[in-house]
Amino acid sequence: MKSVYEFIKKCGVYYLATVEGDQPRVRPFGTINIFEGKLYIQTGKVKPVSKQIAADPKVELSCFDGTTWLRLSGTLVNDDRLEPKGDMLDHYPELKAMYSATDDNTQVLYFKDAKAVFSTFTAPPKVVEF
Repeated sequence: MKSVYEFIKKCGVYYLATVEGDQPRVRPFGTINIFEGKLYIQTGKVKPVSKQIAADPKVELSCFDGTTWLRLSGTLVNDDRLEPKGDMLDHYPELKAMYSATDDNTQVLYFKDAKAVFSTFTAPPKVVEF
C-alpha cells in the first residue's frame, strides 16, 4: 500500500471515477493519506461525489507520472471519526480554510478490497492488493 500512496503523492493529482445512475463521473482530486494502516481520500459531504459514493462505493482512481500510470479500484468506506479527519487536514493544511474535523461537511473515506495496477508500455503490469 505504501508504494501506491507514494506514487499518488508524486503525481499530485489523480482522477477519481464514480457512477451516478448509469453515467460515469470523473473528477480531479489531490488528497491522499495513510492513517491507521489504511489509504484515505477526502471530500466534502455536500459535493455530488459524496452522494455518488454513498449510492455506490465502488470507485477507481487513475494517475500518471509521465512514464507509469496507476489504476486503483476498490470500495470506499466512510470514516466519520474526528481523528482521521484531523490527520488528513494536518497533512493538507491549505484545506483548513474550507474544512474542519468538527464540521458537518468534511468527509474522509478509506479504500477496502483495493487493487492497484501499475502499468507502462515497456514492462508487465505490477499488481498490489490491500
